[in-house]
Amino acid sequence: MDTNILRYFAVGRLFILKHIDLGMIRRIKAGGVVLILAGLVLSSLIVINPGMVGVKSLFGNVSPDVLNSGLRFVNPLVKVHKFDIRTQNYTMSGTLDEGNKIGDDAIRVLTADGLEVVVDLSVLYRPIATSCPKILSTIGVDYENILIRPLTRTRIRDNAVYYDAVSLYSTNRDEFQNKIFKTIEKDLVDRGFLLEQLLVRNITLPESVKKTIESKINAEQEAQKMQFVLQKEKQEAERKRVEAQGISDYQRIITSTLTDKQLQYEMIKAYKELALSQNSKVIVLGDGKQPVILDSK
Repeated sequence: MDTNILRYFAVGRLFILKHIDLGMIRRIKAGGVVLILAGLVLSSLIVINPGMVGVKSLFGNVSPDVLNSGLRFVNPLVKVHKFDIRTQNYTMSGTLDEGNKIGDDAIRVLTADGLEVVVDLSVLYRPIATSCPKILSTIGVDYENILIRPLTRTRIRDNAVYYDAVSLYSTNRDEFQNKIFKTIEKDLVDRGFLLEQLLVRNITLPESVKKTIESKINAEQEAQKMQFVLQKEKQEAERKRVEAQGISDYQRIITSTLTDKQLQYEMIKAYKELALSQNSKVIVLGDGKQPVILDSK
């Protein structure tokens, strides 16, 4: 049976060679070459998206040039590492799932008075495009965990020791933030990064310090309330004094200017009003000094 199979295979081979000419063989070979060349060309093309740059490396050697966004032609043997040069946000927070790390990732620092303060922080930065080859050579593509995170946490702890807990929370918060910014900015520029903004999002004090601050605030509010009451009482006393002075001046002026005839005229006017009143019926003038009012009842 094996002999029959070999015989059929030989007959088939002779049939194929008889019916396929040399021109067809050449066309098949040419098509294969074209496919190989097309594969090489496609493997040499790379797309750099907007906001990204590419850094080339070949057998461990990093090229100092960067590939800007667009369609680029590179050596098929070259490996291209892509870097995002847009603004990036690295947040360290004590709130669950709010920061880049899962769980409580807030920074715990010791202040000048020996208290532990918890700081939530966001770092806004971006790699400098022309420095990306340097970043790849010295740090690598995982620069957030290798550089940004440990550097920021260390600098915050280094600067927090110059402030006490209460001033860090209230009066010196902006100063603390600016001081950290200047320190980290220099470190990042030296490593190929631009620090755009540093945001101290929240500072949490120990519970004992919170209660002390609340008591102080309540005492200040009570003092301000008492000052308001005292000021109001002083104003009321001044108003009454001015009113009394006005009445005294009025009486003094009236006393010094009234005459007997004017007083008699005022009495006549008063008698007239009494005569017109429904409560009195008859007015009898006695000796001209005192009126006698007779009620009809």
